[in-house]
Amino acid sequence: MLPLVLLAIGVALVLDYAYRPEPLGIDFHTYEAAARVGLEQGWSHIYDQARVAVVQKVLDPGEVAQPYLSPPTVAWLAAAFNPLPYQASFYIWAALTLVAFAGAVAWSAISRGPARWILVAATVVPWWVFEAVHVGQVVPLVAAGVAVAWRLLRERRNVAAGLALSLLVLKPNTAFLVPFALMAAGRFKTFATVTLVGAIIGVIAFVSLGGDGVSAYVSQLTGPLPSGADSLTLERALGVRGLVAIALRAVIIVTVLAAAYRLRHSPGLVLVVGILGSLLAVPYLHASDFCLLTVAALIVWEECPAPVWRVPLAAGWLLATPYAVLSGLQPNLDQWPLLELVFLAGMVAVAWQVGRVRPRDKVVSAS
Repeated sequence: MLPLVLLAIGVALVLDYAYRPEPLGIDFHTYEAAARVGLEQGWSHIYDQARVAVVQKVLDPGEVAQPYLSPPTVAWLAAAFNPLPYQASFYIWAALTLVAFAGAVAWSAISRGPARWILVAATVVPWWVFEAVHVGQVVPLVAAGVAVAWRLLRERRNVAAGLALSLLVLKPNTAFLVPFALMAAGRFKTFATVTLVGAIIGVIAFVSLGGDGVSAYVSQLTGPLPSGADSLTLERALGVRGLVAIALRAVIIVTVLAAAYRLRHSPGLVLVVGILGSLLAVPYLHASDFCLLTVAALIVWEECPAPVWRVPLAAGWLLATPYAVLSGLQPNLDQWPLLELVFLAGMVAVAWQVGRVRPRDKVVSAS
């Protein structure tokens, strides 16, 4: 059985690599262009999209130019690759993000021995993980931070967990509710650490961008969404708009915080409800951001080993593999939020049964 599992995962990884339709490195291309604008023309200009577009064409004339809408922290990180030729920087970035994500899963998983390495391989198989690596997205680093925080929270290293979660400053929309869920669960040191790091970085960003740069960033964030950015949102999944969508998001946020309080003795499941609530409540999301959904599924797989959880998780994993993509069985993008709602409903049910059936919550020694 083990050789067959490994073979299936290996073939899926090959297919994942071979059938990526997105332009190679398109997101890192934008990060690096903004970084070079900041280094050469001043950080206050990184949201001057005309300047960023010019540098994108210089970096790679054949690549598609797109606006830079990420936080300044991403451009700062990409600036570390400035001394390298562009193509070399992209491949190093892609390798580092994939290794960071896989390494975080390996270090954080509860399983040991061959089971842990099967989990690591299975975690990178979903098509959105390779999409994130393929386009050079920063989100695998955020997912890695959440995975590392999972183990640190199990070990009650709350300040260290907060430092790991501070990687949220690279892409806050993917897991913005996680710190608040931890606060509701009584992990005040973790919440305070994330908040303090975020405040310090916010001050540095304000100083480096200046008033004009901050104003440009805010105005672009509040402007029309880029094409396809709402494909994974409640609006598209449920066909709702306006006040109805706002009310649904408010219900989801309140539900997440209440469930987090009930699950306060199982910090991994608190992370899960925070992730699910974030992905459902945010109005701007791309498929690669589902790297966080992979982490949520991993945590539940490890902490709730009963068949009632593992069977649906295995089915969901199959739907996310290239096998489902190539066979035409993969859900449409706007159907994934419905599956997330079912996942969150299951977590809420666990939260309200926690007094009777408590999920596994144990401290794992370093290995």
